[in-house]
Amino acid sequence: MKKVLFAFTVLFQVFVSGQEKKDGNKHFSYMDVSYFYGNIALHNTDIQHLITGHPEGLILSWNRKTYGQEAWEQRFNYPDYGVSFGYQNLKNEYLGENYALYAHYNFYFLKRNLMLRIGQGLAYTTDPYDKKSNYRNIAFGSGVMSSTYLMLNYKKERLLDRLGIQAGFSLVHYSNANIKAPNTSINSIAFNVGINYQLEKEQPRFIHTVSSGRFTEPVRYNAVFRTGINESDVVDSGQYAFYVFSFYADKRLGRKSALQLGTDIFYSNFLKEYIRYRGVAYPEDDISGNEDFKRAGVFLGHELFVNRFSLVTQLGYYVYYPVDFEGRFYQRIGLKRYFGDKFFVALTLKTHAAKAEAVEFGVGIRL
Repeated sequence: MKKVLFAFTVLFQVFVSGQEKKDGNKHFSYMDVSYFYGNIALHNTDIQHLITGHPEGLILSWNRKTYGQEAWEQRFNYPDYGVSFGYQNLKNEYLGENYALYAHYNFYFLKRNLMLRIGQGLAYTTDPYDKKSNYRNIAFGSGVMSSTYLMLNYKKERLLDRLGIQAGFSLVHYSNANIKAPNTSINSIAFNVGINYQLEKEQPRFIHTVSSGRFTEPVRYNAVFRTGINESDVVDSGQYAFYVFSFYADKRLGRKSALQLGTDIFYSNFLKEYIRYRGVAYPEDDISGNEDFKRAGVFLGHELFVNRFSLVTQLGYYVYYPVDFEGRFYQRIGLKRYFGDKFFVALTLKTHAAKAEAVEFGVGIRL
């Protein structure tokens, strides 16, 4: 707990230390804290024994406001961005407690009364799976996991001097994306209520300078190399490196988004071991154990551009699929960070519906 709070303090100080821009314009920020209480969603019948109570927790956040000094801020209705610390008691003796650190964005709707927060980060669990001491925890195969949370709040600021309130609903997801088995993951759906406090007395006006003129761009071509490690659903079957080569074209629909069409080629080494295992353990499946472990797919995707970052979502279908593993459809969701106009890095999650296969670290070029 102390180490996680220390890490949050360091992140907070890094953000605060940059509150004065080089041009002298001051940054404005606020803190908020929310208590949440809810239920674990039964997305997989295998986790029924892990749902024994109503999980509760806290989310503490620091948020930096935007007022339109950059064009992207105006196009997205002046979002906030910041860092969050989360604590959750999952109310189950096998699941224990989780602590998490996130980076997040807040987007506003309905005259800024409705706030949607999207946070992504890392979580630490106190009681991960252990084949001797905690074999019932099939949700968390490792102590460190990825975590995502969504928060939809009705929000009012400065109701009492700098103090405001917020309330709504949250979804908190934990998964290690099959880096290590088992990994059925946990999703909590909760009601949250909290307060927010403005760190500055001033309340500047929003800047409106960006026109709504049409934006056009020719079709661009992308090449991406992705890699990482993962394991099949068979516990202790071993972690192996994988390699993915992706090629796709994209067409901008405007300044905010683009459509994608492309292909993936997968070299998933964990499938070698999985195919050998299935050939020996399940002869009724008619698998010899010598089938090809490679796969190839085609996909349709969308990219949402926010400053130098973008959110990628893709739906794919395997056209070369020698051995069945979680079905022929796959999905990918994640973030890209551009460096200049051509080069980017990406962090994406590849899944088959609710079953994660891998966290992918990628580098690419857009021409």
